Amino acid sequence: MTPLIDPFLRPISYLRVSVTDRCDFRCVYCMSENMTFLPKKDLLTLEELDRLCSSFVRLGVEKLRITGGEPLVRRDIMTFFRAMTRHLDSGALKELTVTTNGSQLERFAQPLWDAGVRRINVSLDTLDEKKFADITRWGRLPQVLRGIDAAQAAGLRVKLNAVALKGFNEDELFSMTEWCASRNIDLTWIEVMPMGDIGNEDRLGQYWPLKELRATLGQQYTLTDLAERTGGPARYVRLEETGQKIGFITPLTHNFCESCNRVRLTCTGELFMCLGQEDNADLRAPLRNHPGSDDVLEQTIRDAIARKPKGHDFDYSRQAVDGRVSRHMSHTGG
Repeated sequence: MTPLIDPFLRPISYLRVSVTDRCDFRCVYCMSENMTFLPKKDLLTLEELDRLCSSFVRLGVEKLRITGGEPLVRRDIMTFFRAMTRHLDSGALKELTVTTNGSQLERFAQPLWDAGVRRINVSLDTLDEKKFADITRWGRLPQVLRGIDAAQAAGLRVKLNAVALKGFNEDELFSMTEWCASRNIDLTWIEVMPMGDIGNEDRLGQYWPLKELRATLGQQYTLTDLAERTGGPARYVRLEETGQKIGFITPLTHNFCESCNRVRLTCTGELFMCLGQEDNADLRAPLRNHPGSDDVLEQTIRDAIARKPKGHDFDYSRQAVDGRVSRHMSHTGG
């Protein structure tokens, strides 16, 4: 079968799948406090998610990342993970992984390992309990830390994803680095992105460029650039003093689009070919209108990939948030 190749000759081998827009936190840069969630009838069923992901695997996708909202709050989600195990067993799928807020990991870490998950990303922006409660609005840090313990005990490789927020976690740069080093956990910093209406929060005021963060890190550590890539947008350095790996995801100060091999599927079946563009393809209609055959679905996927743009338009450089997109990150998939 002909693999998925976009107009810029980039093979599409990585699918990020949002399985729900719901979350048990309300992080201030991601959601408004009183979110209106999608009607459940609009969401793809677990069987539909299986059929869609299986189609992408047939078309050459080798990495699936399951996201949300918070994916582990979706009812019976382990049914879906166990279904995807067959693609790992066949060798068609090289990696099945999860991005989570960690709140449910104490319960799900071992079942995830049993389903073939070997790496997880935990979104965690602070190790200060009060600040954590403030930024997540509803979150409890001890619950997340117990989840990380459970994940490591199950054998999962843990990476922390921290959003760089000016005036919030700048003062934790070194303490978070040291905590991760002590736990053999990799750490990736992410620039805050202009996704969705979050009420009174100020995107520009939150924005902490990672070139500043990196320069500050370089005051205490020797940073060696690494050629290594994990299929995502992060660029990595090694801290020579600790041996740990630090990643930087910089959609604003350094556009990483030239090597993009990813597309994103929302929990309602919209395929976004670029996180920072509004163009999308409806996969729910061919999925539901043609239950007996995947031919129309797979052609719709191919037609969508043929429209994948060269890159996004996020830009904070003119003291205004340009390239903003209206949908929340929880809808597209974090």
